[in-house]
Amino acid sequence: MPARTSSRTRPRSPQASRPYMPGYGLPQGTRGLLPWKWAQERLTKSHNYWLLTTLPDGAPHAMPIWGIWVSGKFYFSTGRASRKAKNLAKNPRCVVCNERAEEAVILHGDAEEVTDVALIRRLGKTYHAKYKWKLDPAMGPIYAVRPRIAFGMAEERFQNAATRWTF
Repeated sequence: MPARTSSRTRPRSPQASRPYMPGYGLPQGTRGLLPWKWAQERLTKSHNYWLLTTLPDGAPHAMPIWGIWVSGKFYFSTGRASRKAKNLAKNPRCVVCNERAEEAVILHGDAEEVTDVALIRRLGKTYHAKYKWKLDPAMGPIYAVRPRIAFGMAEERFQNAATRWTF
C-alpha cells in the first residue's frame, strides 16, 4: 500500500551550510549563504521543473514536469505506466530542479504517492491556478517529494552564495 502524506505537518527549517565542492574556491563560514526563502521563491514560481529518477539498470533518467511547491514539499503527477512512475516504484529517491539554471535550486529527496483525497483536493486548487489543468489521481499517481538536502546556486554570486540546506 502506498505511503500516505499530509501537508498538515509543518516543514522543518533546513540548516544552511557550504556545499562540499573542492576546487571551486568557496569561502569558509556562512557569510553570503542564500536564505531558504530564496529557494522557496524559485520552487514556487518556476513553471517547469526537471525530475531525475533512476532506471532499473542504475542509469539516470531526466524528464521535464509540472509541479507545485506547497508546505515544504514538491508535488507532481505522472501517468501510472510512465517511466517516471515505474522508476519511483522501484527507487523513490529522486532529484527535482527548477527551470532556471542561473538561479538553480536542486532538491534531493524521496517521492511518495499521495492518496489523501482531502489533500489532493487542496493541492488541486493550487495546481489549477498555476497550470489551468486538473490534478486528477484518475489520470495517474500524484507524488510528494520531501527534500533531504537541497542546493542553491546563484550564478551572479556563485562563489559566495553557493548553499547547501540539510533538512
